[in-house]
Amino acid sequence: MKIDTNDILNSILESLDHVDYIRPEEIPNIDLYMDQVTTFMDEHLFSTKRYSEDKILTKTMINNYSKNNLLPPSVKKKYSKEHVLLLILIYYFKSILSIKDIETILTPLREKYFPEEGPLSLSEVYREICEIEKSRIEPMKASVKEAYEKSGQAFRNIPEGEDRDELRLFAFLCSLSFDVYLKKMMIENLIDELASKKEE
Repeated sequence: MKIDTNDILNSILESLDHVDYIRPEEIPNIDLYMDQVTTFMDEHLFSTKRYSEDKILTKTMINNYSKNNLLPPSVKKKYSKEHVLLLILIYYFKSILSIKDIETILTPLREKYFPEEGPLSLSEVYREICEIEKSRIEPMKASVKEAYEKSGQAFRNIPEGEDRDELRLFAFLCSLSFDVYLKKMMIENLIDELASKKEE
């Protein structure tokens, strides 16, 4: 079976074009019951699921986040807009970080901007972060293309054919994975610094 790596690259780049975020104004300004929160998250983050049966958010997850100090408790079984913003951040962090690390990252936000008491609202902090991330999509696409091109030059000593295509695809996967590995290591170092300063 011939692997069309060009199709794979184009698919990746196209998916990056569709990356977006839930804007604060899309979140209801009224407090929501847990079922309403899970429905909202399912509807707005459906496109981020890898498999259709994957769960974006469940009642058990929300309860666990509260127990682990990632999310302030509900008020009369209702969740505010700030709760939903934190849940969105947790959703993205949990694919690469431990619950403990997420708690370390979110503690300052919970303490200073939840409820809206700080110099900025949690909505403003969230929007600023998301806009920074959106601005990084084009450089990310350039980085992916560079990794693809370098992988496409690998294994020149292997005769053209399926084996070389597979090895080049493997090289591309390794290159993307190495980026993630290095960034995860940097993130963990920063989190460890935050945690140690908190203990001082």
